Amino acid sequence: MFRVFDMSISDKAAARMTVRRGIFSTLVVAGFIGLTALMAVTLSPGGYSALDLFILFCFMVTLPWTIIGFWNAVIGLVVMRFARNPVETVCPINPGEGPLTSSTALLSCVRDEDVASLETSLSAMMSHLVRAGQAEQFSLYVLSDTSMDDIALREQQMAARLGERFRGQMEVHYRRRAKNTGYKAGNIEDFCRRWGDRHDFALVLDADSYMSAEAITGLVRRMEANPKVGILQSLVVGLPTESAFARVFQFGMRLGMRSYTMGSAWWQGDCGPYWGHNALLRLKPFTEHCKLPELPGKGPLAGSILSHDQVEAVLMRRAGYEVRVLPLETGSYEVNPPHLLEFIRRDLRWCQGNLQYRRLLGMPGLKAVSRVQLFLAILMFLGSPAWIGFMTAAAVLGLVSEETPYRMDTGALLFFTVLTMVFAAKLATVADVLARADLRKAFGGPVRVLISVFAEILYSAMLAPVMAVAHTLFMGGLIFGKTIGWGAQARGVSRLPVLLTARKLWPQTLFGLAGLAWIAGQPIGLVWPVIPVALGPLLAIGIAVTTSTRTLGMLALRSTLWRIPEETAPPAELGDLHLPALARSHIPATGSQDLVQVDVNPAKA
Repeated sequence: MFRVFDMSISDKAAARMTVRRGIFSTLVVAGFIGLTALMAVTLSPGGYSALDLFILFCFMVTLPWTIIGFWNAVIGLVVMRFARNPVETVCPINPGEGPLTSSTALLSCVRDEDVASLETSLSAMMSHLVRAGQAEQFSLYVLSDTSMDDIALREQQMAARLGERFRGQMEVHYRRRAKNTGYKAGNIEDFCRRWGDRHDFALVLDADSYMSAEAITGLVRRMEANPKVGILQSLVVGLPTESAFARVFQFGMRLGMRSYTMGSAWWQGDCGPYWGHNALLRLKPFTEHCKLPELPGKGPLAGSILSHDQVEAVLMRRAGYEVRVLPLETGSYEVNPPHLLEFIRRDLRWCQGNLQYRRLLGMPGLKAVSRVQLFLAILMFLGSPAWIGFMTAAAVLGLVSEETPYRMDTGALLFFTVLTMVFAAKLATVADVLARADLRKAFGGPVRVLISVFAEILYSAMLAPVMAVAHTLFMGGLIFGKTIGWGAQARGVSRLPVLLTARKLWPQTLFGLAGLAWIAGQPIGLVWPVIPVALGPLLAIGIAVTTSTRTLGMLALRSTLWRIPEETAPPAELGDLHLPALARSHIPATGSQDLVQVDVNPAKA
């Protein structure tokens, strides 16, 4: 006799994810042990002093994100090159067919933003939904936490104009909170309390978010067809920009994110990420299960949780719903920080928010993968002071040792191994781009791609220590009660004042001077690979000011380096945004320049 075991589709999927996570965990642990052992051997000459052990400890703290990023890139490249359907391989939730049957709220979460730019993007999104014949399934909610009355008045007027324009096609609601309790998460929670029961889903948008009708309806169709999905995150890419800083940054992000996201989605599966915007929420479980706790105590790490998105994702998963990322690069956009100071400020907000997660690691009922995600989010920023400690201690060890304190053979192997792993995500996507004729053309051709990649890698290597110093100083300030707050973000291109920039970045300059002084006393053959580590901080003020100027932005545009596919063949959905970066690159946008005119009064909150 024998028994036939019939596994359901969900059981097979769960078993497949268990295998994938086991493989990935094994690779990460093996990499951690191997690199740690290699560093221990490198430090072995003369035995292990307290300084040696400190260097080893700091190195170990920096390793997890390096190793995870490497294996995400490798797995992502394998999926992109060899899977029959890469997207379905990592996100097996297909869209339904036929007309939409659900009701979706478009949530535009704003605080002290440029109203003209906001109106342009909202008008374009609404117009495209009208053209697609889907507008009646959507309602727009402008959820304002604006602190300034004059801006709030312009927001109200904008909402009234949108209501008139789209009368009979889409409802427009405007609400301003008197106090931004809970920040953005509190803003959305207030919406859920007031209007959540009117809608099935909510599409969360930041003030700089922009999505095509196809991207929006694609998320909704997938959510309708897959009732177990609670959060569906789109892959967000940067809009064409006039900012030199953002142009180089988003080119690097564009190269890195595809292989990285494919690889991470392969093993995270139904415990995927939520990045807080350009994502669709299933409102009923989100309202019931994703309310954020208030952290007890005083100080900058108590009170409302700033980095709300990852916590809401793990709470949704705890409730039994899937959290997925859809790794398609089309139709979902954002505006990246236009200069270095805003980039640092954004990172410090995330730093403060992520460090709050230490109080949440013991929350009952969380999935094991969810706890790992929260821990890694903390470690992302703890890696910065560990890296500073590692570099400083390694320099001191070289100065106080009478003989060479390192094994040069294993040290060189370790350095180039780690360097390869750090840039693996970008290199993996570059390999995929160069292997495909359509992508080579979209990114401007193989020569332009290779030059752009080399320049971007050098640029990011110089910026990495600048960010590490900023993170380290900020975390030190948190101990004494310093906080970053959550104010309006800089969006437009404008030259940074030199004195302001110097006041913000003088610690980086001092770090760069110290590094350069150490390098000057060492054999050039030993230290040439770390020269960017000193030059980046040393030149931080000059880099910040020059890359914030419109002049350098225009030169970067005209050079055609760091080109993204939206510049080579602008999608129709970008035509209504009238982006200066597309107009000034002399590439005609293919979208209609006439907004659909529909009439309606804004619905009252």
